[in-house]
Formats: sequence, structure tokens, C-alpha cells
Amino acid sequence: MTSPARRTGLAGEVVAWFAGAARPLPWRAADVSPWAVLVSEFMLQQTQVARVVPKWEEWIARWPNPAALAASPPAEAVRAWDRLGYPRRALWLHEAAVEIVERHDGEVPRDLDALLALKGVGPYTARAVAAFAYGDRHPVVDTNTRRVLARAIDGRAEAGPPATARDLASMAAVLPSDREAARAFNAGAMELGATVCIARMPRCDECPIAGRCAWRLAGHPAATGTRRRTQARFEGSDRQLRGRVMRELRAAHRPVGRDELSGVSADAERLDRVIRSLVADGLAVESDEGWSLPA
Repeated sequence: MTSPARRTGLAGEVVAWFAGAARPLPWRAADVSPWAVLVSEFMLQQTQVARVVPKWEEWIARWPNPAALAASPPAEAVRAWDRLGYPRRALWLHEAAVEIVERHDGEVPRDLDALLALKGVGPYTARAVAAFAYGDRHPVVDTNTRRVLARAIDGRAEAGPPATARDLASMAAVLPSDREAARAFNAGAMELGATVCIARMPRCDECPIAGRCAWRLAGHPAATGTRRRTQARFEGSDRQLRGRVMRELRAAHRPVGRDELSGVSADAERLDRVIRSLVADGLAVESDEGWSLPA
């Protein structure tokens, strides 16, 4: 069991390190709005930071507040999402913008329950917005944070399967009581996991808490238990074909007929299955002329 004093020291060293090591990501600027933070959190779900930055900048320039996005058709949100992947996030973000306008006078709410009631906002995103946009003291836990805590506190190479209540409790036990320090530690732990305490070949020599890390002090014991299943291949998958169909729909400002879409895949049965899935997800709308983005 790690002592309270050691946990406090660990948090302080991460905060001090983050002050000089933080990547200059645009949504971290002091003058960004809660809306800009919310947009970044939607975009960063399962998408690399380098791909998000230019798209986030374009999005905020075009839709600087929820009302601006809510006034645009959902199709424009999906079209602007382009190739960030998982385009349902664009629809959810558009719907969340409409809800913010209708329920909160166009201002992103601060309350966790109000945030959680928005379309597409889960426990992580709600806490991230409350902590990073408003500076409230909430534990924020992502994959990188879980890995840092597993190694530094528990002495384990891997965090194991996620468990929201347990993960939040682990982070809350280390979180500084001061609101600003808590905000910095939330962000700093993520940054440490993303850039130094990485999953494979962690750079322990560069780690600001190497002297306190239980895993390092124990000699870097190997992971135990069943390893996480690797992600299914993308090449040749339905997900890849969905992306190709979406590319055709984004490029057209009219319904796209079945004959036109047949050039996307030679497997007619598979193509029909993918089109049906896009319609079911609300990403495509069927008409007599073909399929188009939601109006």
C-alpha cells in the first residue's frame, strides 16, 4: 500500500513536470471556451492527437459555439468530420449542440449530471469537460492515466480491464486537494502516459516519478493474466467499406444511387449490409433516388 505522503509527492512531481513538458495543444490554451474543450474530447475518442489538431481548428473556426453548429444541418457536421473515423461522433456532437442550445441557453453545462445527459457524453468526457474547461476537482481517467497509476502505485505492468468505479477511486486517492493542482495532475498523468510511460518500451529514464514508481522499484515485473485482444484488422473490413461509402456520401450534395455505390465494392451482399448499417446508425438516409447524409 502506497503511503499518503508518497502519493502526495508523486502528484506534485507530475504537476511540476507537466508545467514544462505539456505539448502545446490548442484546446489547452487558457482562453479556449468550454465548447472548444468539449469538441476536442469528442474528436480525441479513438483518434490520434496529430490528426485531431487541424480538424479541431477548422471546426472551431466554422462553429465557434454550440448555437452555430446547431443551426447547421447534421449533414454538414458529418461532412466536416471528414476522415477522423467513427463518424457517429459527428452526429452525436451535433445533437449535443442542439441540446445545449435548447436546455442550457447555448452554454456548455458545468454540472456532471447535466453533461452526462448530453448525447455522446459519457463518464470520462463529462469529467474531462468539468475539470479542464471549468477547473472543477474531479478525477479524470483515460487509458494513459490507468497505465501510469497501475505502474507507479500498484507496481503492475498493465492496468487490466477498465472498471469505472475502481479507476476513479484510484485516481481520487492521488488527486491533489487544490483545484488548480488537481486540474494539472489530471492532465499531467494523461500526458505522462501518452509520451513517457507508454505501453511498450516506456522511457523510464525520462520519467519524473521514476524514483517513486512501484513497478520500476520492483524490477519491472512482467504483466500477468490474459493479454488484451488485439484490434481486428482494418484492411478489407466492414469498417473500411463503411468509410468508403461515407466518402462517397460526403462528396455528393445529392442522393447517391446504388449503381454509383457499386464501384466501392465488388461484393454486392457486403455492400448492402454496410449501407443498411449506416442507415441504422443515422449516418445515411434512404430515398427513392438513393442515399445521402442526414439533412
